Amino acid sequence: MIEIIPAIDMIDGKCVRLTQGDYGKKTIYNENPLEVAKEFEDAGLKRLHLVDLDGAKAKKVVNWKMLENIASKTGLHVDFGGGVQSDDDLRMVFDCGAQQVTGGSIAVKKPDLFETWLKNYGGEKIILGADARNEKVAVSGWEEGTELWVYDFIEQYVQKGVTYAISTDVAKDGLLQGPSFDLYKNIQDKCPELQIIASGGVSTLKDVENLAEMNIYGVIIGKAIYENRIKLSELRPFVS
Repeated sequence: MIEIIPAIDMIDGKCVRLTQGDYGKKTIYNENPLEVAKEFEDAGLKRLHLVDLDGAKAKKVVNWKMLENIASKTGLHVDFGGGVQSDDDLRMVFDCGAQQVTGGSIAVKKPDLFETWLKNYGGEKIILGADARNEKVAVSGWEEGTELWVYDFIEQYVQKGVTYAISTDVAKDGLLQGPSFDLYKNIQDKCPELQIIASGGVSTLKDVENLAEMNIYGVIIGKAIYENRIKLSELRPFVS
């Protein structure tokens, strides 16, 4: 059974979505992310992908109070990403109630630190963020490109203890045109033991079903829920 993971992206403490990671293409869906998180929980969902977009830009965690609020006032399993760039940030995020933390930019720019986190907290707690633009790793809220092939990047970290990776095809994100099935198939071929969490482009229930058929571990759904392309009630059969 594929894990259904709704997403809340935060700017200025509000629930927003960007298109293709462009901060200039922002839609505010709710002034209060806690309300949204409670709606997910009321619908029977168990997990939440919470992203601090201010943090991704500032290179330090900004919206920690909202994380604390959601973690203390819901029973959702929260994985948090965005701006976690230091040991202090990581400790704070766990102290605020996150069960898992996603590191993307840090894994590219400070690999020794990211490897220390893996060693200290384990692959169950530290998720690799491996976002791609044209199959090359994109970092810092997708504002920066690299020359790293995403498949080599992931494989290198799987060998160092990564068990979960969230991968978004930036070209697909927020466009509701379907996920990048080829990207996930290629990652599976390279790292068959990896628990892949697909993100970006999911627009219909059929997309979710297709990813489940591929034995993808989890799927992050954002805009499709907010724009009512996928109703929360339709996701119930996927929640154990």
